[in-house]
Amino acid sequence: MKVVNARLRRRTGLYSITLQDERIQSITAQPQLCVAQEGNLDAAGGLVIPPLVEPHIHLDAVLTAGEPEWNMSGTLFEGIERWGQRKATITHEDTKRRALTAIGLLRDHGIQHVRTHVDVTDPSLAALQAMLEVREEARNLVDLQIVAFPQEGIESFPDGRALMARAVEMGADVVGGIPHFENTREQGVSSIKFLMELAQRSGCLVDVHCDETDDPQSRFLEVLAEEARVRDMGTRVTASHTVAMGSYDNAYCSKLFRLLKRSGINFVSCPTESIHLQGRFDTWPKRRGVTRVAELDHAGMNVCFGQDSIKDPWYPLGNGNILRVLEAGLHICHMMGYEDLQRSLDFVTDNSARTLSLGDNYGLEPGRPANLVILDAEDDYEVVRRQAKARASVRLGRVIMQRHPERLEYPQ
Repeated sequence: MKVVNARLRRRTGLYSITLQDERIQSITAQPQLCVAQEGNLDAAGGLVIPPLVEPHIHLDAVLTAGEPEWNMSGTLFEGIERWGQRKATITHEDTKRRALTAIGLLRDHGIQHVRTHVDVTDPSLAALQAMLEVREEARNLVDLQIVAFPQEGIESFPDGRALMARAVEMGADVVGGIPHFENTREQGVSSIKFLMELAQRSGCLVDVHCDETDDPQSRFLEVLAEEARVRDMGTRVTASHTVAMGSYDNAYCSKLFRLLKRSGINFVSCPTESIHLQGRFDTWPKRRGVTRVAELDHAGMNVCFGQDSIKDPWYPLGNGNILRVLEAGLHICHMMGYEDLQRSLDFVTDNSARTLSLGDNYGLEPGRPANLVILDAEDDYEVVRRQAKARASVRLGRVIMQRHPERLEYPQ
């Protein structure tokens, strides 16, 4: 199969992409528009990119908002309380049904690589077992990384360490944590040391919910970064949220950024979720509740955007469209300069792929997997400005989604 009349990021002109045996065989320049042969895909001058990436979502909690109660305060901590209520009623089939429904939404928006956090503060680990099955059943649609996420803490939850170890033994890909939710500062530090040791021993990646609070004294990021630095694990470690950084003073951040750069860790910001949950204890002025995305990016560190939620106790909206989150993030993080807009897709493609350690399994290069998405716009700027839709999604050389243009009528 060929994709013809394609535009590529950071290149001028039109291109044809030949796919064979589930791989990209070649990418060749086209002198002009051509007619697509039967069996080929016509990009019609649209932008062809590697698949969009969702680096941070909670598929075990999707589509549960209001069950049994809504989060009326809009705070992170009431969200955890409401999730505790819903968690008590979860069944195996319930988790799988909701997760697979959400994966269908992600597919429809051109996402093929997903990292999901799964709550393992449950002695039965039922949600994890369900998600392991979802990972296999949905592999024709997405590559799914599973994070063993201790929603209620490692040190502060009964048998928290044993549950984390069991989760890794069962097949979790990534070790998670939530140090700012532990009962004490000392337990938070201890939880980081434990999870880093577990990841190093098991060969897993690391993704920690880190300093997801407006408290400027919540400083577990420096602990995580130093552990990553001394263990030489930085590229395999991700700090998610880090919203307390939005409340740190500049003197402390100046010192912190030096450590962060030396550590080499990755960052995920979930801007729509953070701006909703954070700043809830402020009157005026209200803090934005988002980490320093632009500053991290401009300092040369790897940072990307994630959705976090689709209609769950923490966030009542969401539809699987990460370009919506990208647009919101650019607004919220003061990244609306033309240069930022011209490379904006980095935050939901290449940067996210680095965070997930996808390596040579990602990208439009000959020999790599034949995974790609056709967008209904010609460059990054127009994709964001017009909120372009995914026109088609191809996975291992097979079309898994094709969207036909809507038709507008204007009666006289």
